[in-house]
Amino acid sequence: MTDPIPVTRKVDFGLAKLMPDVDRRRAWLLTVDGAPQSYVDLDAPAYLEFEYARRLGHVLDTLAQPGSPLDVLHLGGGGLTLPRYLAATRPGSRQDVVEADRALLELVVEHLPLPHGAGIALHTADARAWLESAPADSADVLVADVFGGSRVPAHLTSLGYAREAERVLRQDGVYLANLADAAPFAFLRSQLATFAALFAELALIAEPGVLRGRRFGNAVLVAAHHPLDVPALARLTAADAFPARVEHGPGIRRFIAGARPVRDQEAVASPEPPEGAFGVG
Repeated sequence: MTDPIPVTRKVDFGLAKLMPDVDRRRAWLLTVDGAPQSYVDLDAPAYLEFEYARRLGHVLDTLAQPGSPLDVLHLGGGGLTLPRYLAATRPGSRQDVVEADRALLELVVEHLPLPHGAGIALHTADARAWLESAPADSADVLVADVFGGSRVPAHLTSLGYAREAERVLRQDGVYLANLADAAPFAFLRSQLATFAALFAELALIAEPGVLRGRRFGNAVLVAAHHPLDVPALARLTAADAFPARVEHGPGIRRFIAGARPVRDQEAVASPEPPEGAFGVG
């Protein structure tokens, strides 16, 4: 059998590369303009390589009964890592994936095909425009992992966007977002304040070093109208190779510390990562 070879292709919003993992026979890293987007193991779709993806996976694992299907809306497609994960861990789930980059989706489906009968529908559209047209009370989970290059677009950071997310979620639904920031956390604090204006329960999952302001990094925001299983999340994230901390309740309120919800006219993209923060050679 010949070794897999890297694939490079110009897509709608940059230069995409699929690079094989020499340690896992059918695993691939997807980057766009050098920024890691996704890691996919076609033989083990439940394997999550990226730390933030594992944290999103931990939250998904604590929802509903283990293995029971969910209706999930993914904003941002990349290599379709989490849709594959849910198709494997919660068979029968109905999933919609919204990705603005049509050429990127075509590349991924061509080289990293979805399993037959996975129940994953792909849509090429702007995430907020698609969200605004989606039916109310139609999703159990909304996962937002949208980056233009290495930044979350401004129109996906405002109170207007958060209202649309709440509208589409069912009453017992859960919102998850992959965000990135560094001290003094102006962006992250504003996002927590924005979702706190609409949701009764919030949690934030990140490495202790990131939360202490030692470096730039990812943080997973979780929002719901009902109590979250924080003890289970804390156990799962603490057991990772790179342990994370779950902030909740008073810790979230202290972190927000007077930050205000973001109005559409004030919305800005997440900060540019420092050089080398997520880069791949």
